[in-house]
Amino acid sequence: MTSVTAVVVTYDRRDLLAECLDAIAAQTSAASRVIVVDNASTDGTDALLADRDDVDVVALAQNTGGAGGFAAGIASALDGAAEAIWLLDDDTIPEPDALAELLRARDGCPGRRPAVLASRVVWTDGRDHPMNTPRTRPRATREEIDAAASVGGRPIRSASFVSILLDREAVEAVGLPVAAYFLWNDDFEYTTRLLRDRPGLAVPTSVAVHKTRVFGSTDADPGERFFYEVRNKIWMFTRSDSLAPVEKVLYGGATLNRWAHTFQGSANRGVLVEAAGRGVAAARQPPAPTAEVLTQAATPPTGLASP
Repeated sequence: MTSVTAVVVTYDRRDLLAECLDAIAAQTSAASRVIVVDNASTDGTDALLADRDDVDVVALAQNTGGAGGFAAGIASALDGAAEAIWLLDDDTIPEPDALAELLRARDGCPGRRPAVLASRVVWTDGRDHPMNTPRTRPRATREEIDAAASVGGRPIRSASFVSILLDREAVEAVGLPVAAYFLWNDDFEYTTRLLRDRPGLAVPTSVAVHKTRVFGSTDADPGERFFYEVRNKIWMFTRSDSLAPVEKVLYGGATLNRWAHTFQGSANRGVLVEAAGRGVAAARQPPAPTAEVLTQAATPPTGLASP
């Protein structure tokens, strides 16, 4: 039986985290280990986790965002015996057979073992969540399409960090997510890196509910957070090898088109202009190494005592 370590990253969402952990515990195929990365929460999350004996806690002294949190969690999972790593946000509630279905597809897919398997992510009303739709692999071969279809899936080129199962060997080959991204595009960069030369599957029979506050995509008037979108996309297109050259051209064009729609639909374009300018300026410097970011995050800020 495949040994699975679940990794959940949390920040100030105590109640949703409790619901997520209960859903993980209720899986028909149990995870061998559950790791929670606490990104320096201030809402009593530490007390919740102290009362649970079914999780291992990685408590960071500084908030590293989803990028740093998942990098820390994956690193911890690799220290154990996990053959596969299941990533979930703290506001993700997997259906009882979500993990079982990912494992069924993983074990049943002919040919090379998938590096990434992605659940179908829905909002609270059952609609597919636009924030978490895996991108279909362009120009997939007939062999890839047939292999995916044999387990009820489709070939993918990228996915979000909301209920995806990673193959340990693929993770060891490409390394960790880029922690310096903090948030936005960290999952896009990482999963395209994993899937550049490896197969991946969307598994619609594996379902998880993403309990975001609103239904929609992240580009709906993002405000000052547009800084991360701009900086990280520039980093990805200029400093990452996750995409082939022709893909950088295609995705780059799609990104510019998306940004145009974001500006067009914004109620405060001045904020977006300022955030974009800061993002372009920040992207001139390369992202800090992930090991450096995680080392700093494990150390309390100057002037604070160690816990």
